[in-house]
Amino acid sequence: ALMSVILPGCEKTSTSTTTLGDWKRSFEYEGVGRTQAIGFTIDNKEFVGLGFDGTNRLSDIWMFDESTGSWLRKADFPGTARNNAVAFSANGKGYVTTGIDANNNKLNDLWEFDPAANTWTRKADFPGSARYGAVAFSINDKGYVCSGYDGSFLKDLWMYDPLTDTWEQKASLAGSKRSGAVAFVSDNKAYVVTGINNGSYLNDFWVYDPASNSWTEKRKITNVSTETYDDKYGSFITRANAMIFVLNGKAYMSTGSRSGVIGTTWSYDIANDLWTEVTAFEGSTREGAIGFTVNNHAFLVSGANSSFYFDDLWQFIPDVPVDATDN
Repeated sequence: ALMSVILPGCEKTSTSTTTLGDWKRSFEYEGVGRTQAIGFTIDNKEFVGLGFDGTNRLSDIWMFDESTGSWLRKADFPGTARNNAVAFSANGKGYVTTGIDANNNKLNDLWEFDPAANTWTRKADFPGSARYGAVAFSINDKGYVCSGYDGSFLKDLWMYDPLTDTWEQKASLAGSKRSGAVAFVSDNKAYVVTGINNGSYLNDFWVYDPASNSWTEKRKITNVSTETYDDKYGSFITRANAMIFVLNGKAYMSTGSRSGVIGTTWSYDIANDLWTEVTAFEGSTREGAIGFTVNNHAFLVSGANSSFYFDDLWQFIPDVPVDATDN
C-alpha cells in the first residue's frame, strides 16, 4: 500500500495533510472478473453476481462468507443475464430488478432469492419504465428503486413490499434526474448522491425519509463560494458509477468515473453533513465496483478499467495509516 495524497491526474493543488485509511487485499472473488454486478446482504453474508466480463453478460451468483474467507457459488440467476441492474434485501431475501441485456434491451422483471432454499422466484415486475443505472436500497423490510436511464434520465421512486408482492410509487427524487448514482441507508433514511445527467456530473445530495415520504437536500458536494466547510471539495467528489458503503456512522465513497476512472475516496460524516478525503483506493482504479459491509467490516469488489475486469476484493480499514505490506 503506497502512501499517496495526490489525486489521479494531479487534480488537487491545495496542500494536503496525511490522509487516513488503509485498503487491504482480501479473499478474491471466485467468479470471473466483472463490472456493473449486483450485490445484496443477508445475515452478514454478501451475495454478488451478474454483470459484464467484457464479452458476456453473466448469471452466476456467489456468496461471500467472511468467517471462512470463501466465496460459495449459489443457484444461477434464472432471468436474462444482465449488467447495470439493482438489488436489495428485504425480509430475509434478496431481490434483483432492472438492468440491460446483451441485445441492449432494458429490463423490468423482478426476481426473489431465498438463501435458505437456494432458489429464485419470479415476482411482480417493476412497474416503472424498464431501465438501467438506477439505485436501490431497503428500509424496514421494504425495497426501493430510484432514478436510472430508460432512454431519458429518470428520478422516479418506487417501493416494493415483499409481503404483498406489490409496488407503490413514492415521491420522486427532488433533485436532478440521474443515472450512475450511489445510495446508502442510515437511521432508516436513504441518501442519494453523485451520478450523471446529460454529460454533467451532479453535485446535489438528497436524503429520503420514508416515514414522511419526503426528500430533504443536504449540502452540495462541490464548493459553495460563501462557505468554508467545503474548501477542499472542488469537483473531486462528483463522479458516476462509484461504490459506497457505511461503517461506524460514516459513508465511504470510492472509485467511479469522472472524465476517466478515478480512485479517490471520500468519507461522509452523516451526523455533521461533512465530507473528508481519505486514502485513495490502493488497487487499480475502476468504475462499476460493488461496496458492502458485513460483520462491521467494509469491502469493495469487482469493477472495470478499460479492458480490464477485476475479481479482487479489498477491505477498507478507517482511521489507521496506510500499511504498505497488505496489498
